[in-house]
Amino acid sequence: METETKKNTFKTINPTNGTPLSTYTYMTDNTVNEKIEASHKAFLDWRHQPFEARAKIIQAIGEELQHYKTELAELMTDEMGKLLTQSQQEIDICTAVCKYAANEAEIILKPEERELSNGFKGRITYSPIGIIYGIQPWNYPSYQVIRYAITNLMAGNSILLKHASNVTGTAKLLESIFKAAGLPDGLFTVLVINHDQSDAIIKNKLVRGVTLTGSPEAGKIIGEKAGAQLKKSVMELGSNDAYLIFEDADIELAVAESVKGRIYNNGETCIAAKRFIATDAIYDKFKEAFVKAMSELKLGDPKAKDTDLGPMARADLRDKLHEQLTESVNKGAKILCGGAPKQGNGYYYPATVLGDVAPGQPAYDDELFGPVAALIRAKDDEDAMRIANDSRFGLGGGIFSKDVKRAVHLADKYFDTGMVFINTFGLADPQMPFGGVKDSGYGREHGGFGLKEFVNIKAITIGKTK
Repeated sequence: METETKKNTFKTINPTNGTPLSTYTYMTDNTVNEKIEASHKAFLDWRHQPFEARAKIIQAIGEELQHYKTELAELMTDEMGKLLTQSQQEIDICTAVCKYAANEAEIILKPEERELSNGFKGRITYSPIGIIYGIQPWNYPSYQVIRYAITNLMAGNSILLKHASNVTGTAKLLESIFKAAGLPDGLFTVLVINHDQSDAIIKNKLVRGVTLTGSPEAGKIIGEKAGAQLKKSVMELGSNDAYLIFEDADIELAVAESVKGRIYNNGETCIAAKRFIATDAIYDKFKEAFVKAMSELKLGDPKAKDTDLGPMARADLRDKLHEQLTESVNKGAKILCGGAPKQGNGYYYPATVLGDVAPGQPAYDDELFGPVAALIRAKDDEDAMRIANDSRFGLGGGIFSKDVKRAVHLADKYFDTGMVFINTFGLADPQMPFGGVKDSGYGREHGGFGLKEFVNIKAITIGKTK
């Protein structure tokens, strides 16, 4: 009996010191099925609510997030180690997502009228489809949830959430916040479940769509399972985003933004800057300043005001990062700063820069999900763009150049990625689409595009009458 109890429970761990936070029990299959039924029942009413009524509650969720800001930010930092100031910023982004969806959904999903060539009339509507199941990661414990949940609630769907187990506390608190804001029961449900139970949810006939944020490997598995059920899916997967530093770049700006882009959220961001490609004419100058800035960052308690970099979220993630670094070094990369896990309690890894990065090394080919930067020399701007696109990923990227018009042209015509940031580093904006290409996934969230991912784009043709 004791073994069975342990099998059905798990603990969350504080990555700052490795101590347990809370213990949770997996739901039974019967409980999960009851919650799916309740979610569908709630949808049947919610889908008929006018946008104004939905928007009022979504706005209230945004406000309630601010009321819980201190508690929620502390919990996120305790569960996954991000700087407390960045946990607070994450909540602000969540509130902004709520405001955007509440204000824009009715406009974006407004029915369209068309005059057809045969004299008939056409009407196009955007109808909610039902339960949307989200499988979400730990690195932005609130934002990743809000990003898909709020958009789909405004579209008229209901939400099931399987969150990463190490941020279960955040998931449960979000569920309480949604309820406190007045969201009817059943419309947002946290499922504390294992992988086998998750597979069963994808197969459930009441579940109409699946969205995942995670690794490409997870994306292939979940995409295949959703496809086998002929269910629409959206995949926001990993990347090894390239930032290009051209000869005419403002070096001071490029270094400052590149450091932020690499170590924000402790370097554990899908859209983080990971490969830094500097042209030959400016490479040495950028390298010197970049390595200096990275080596001066303070590693420590994520709640301390003077800390620049907190711990990684889990021990296994830190170990994997170091294995990737070690393999890269064995294949020719050079450690320019950092490069070794911090000894003692907590899952700390210092800001690290690798030089002589080349194809065949994990630092070049794969995603390093932590504060390790790969520095690459390019012959010229054209070569830099070639190297940037020499990747199976395509989520984001950046260009540093004083010739903004040319940078925009290159971003538009040549950069094979979903998002490009010019003279800045990448963060999500509710007004701009978020998503990638190639192994970085498919589908878009934010910017109004996410509102149309899980709706029935319905064509109604009206014939002539006498």
